[in-house]
Amino acid sequence: MRPIVAILSATVWISLHEFIRNQLILIDHWTAHYTSMGLTFPGDPVNGAVWGIWSMCFSVVIFFIARRSSVLETGILAWSVGFVLMWLVVGNLGMLPLSILPYAIPWSMVEVFGAVWIVKKVA
Repeated sequence: MRPIVAILSATVWISLHEFIRNQLILIDHWTAHYTSMGLTFPGDPVNGAVWGIWSMCFSVVIFFIARRSSVLETGILAWSVGFVLMWLVVGNLGMLPLSILPYAIPWSMVEVFGAVWIVKKVA
């Protein structure tokens, strides 16, 4: 039962950070970037649901890495897999507004290390 609570708690933590960062704080960067490409930034509830699924999957990955690694190792590996690889792919597709990175990099590190800490404490 503790692993499930740990994963769900980390999922809530990650989801809140993703929502606040992308839908409240950095929304102007996203919408301007998408508008410059002639697109509308996808902010419908279905997109939020997919990010919720991503958050849960990411929490599961963090949980399994954390079982065998330290907080620092888990955080670095999870951040690299969860964010660096995502930014490389999204950037390669031209969908990443580079203007978000000065905010998103440190914020995502807090997000990941907070999730790792939650998983380690609860599980």
